[in-house]
Amino acid sequence: MTAVLAFTVFSTVTAGLYLALSRDLFRCVIGLALLGAAANLVLFAAGRLDSPLPAVVPSGEQVLTDAANPLPQALVLTAIVIGFALVCYSLVLLLRLMHDARTDDALALRHAEPVPDDPVKPPAGDPDCDVRWPPPPDSR
Repeated sequence: MTAVLAFTVFSTVTAGLYLALSRDLFRCVIGLALLGAAANLVLFAAGRLDSPLPAVVPSGEQVLTDAANPLPQALVLTAIVIGFALVCYSLVLLLRLMHDARTDDALALRHAEPVPDDPVKPPAGDPDCDVRWPPPPDSR
């Protein structure tokens, strides 16, 4: 059971990283959601997977023995709800960004960055960094 869970976490993290490093913005959001699901699986595994007993203390006893820990289960349920809300919010922001920029390519969105000599909104980065993309052919 542990090997199956480890392989599942590995494949989920691999797919999440592959999608998060994509140029397509929708794939980036889905990749971040997969990475959150992998973190939930790791947290869920911390609550003892091999015990079928419920987390209820029998009457007359004071110690819970051989039962799954209910705290990681509660944390995972909370993380699922928060992760779903974060993905929904990210998708709304993504749709608005795609509507304004008329593209879903991450490299094409570099045109939205201010040029270094913009008096209204100067860039926050290094002044030697050229934010124009693609770079002019005579820059080298």
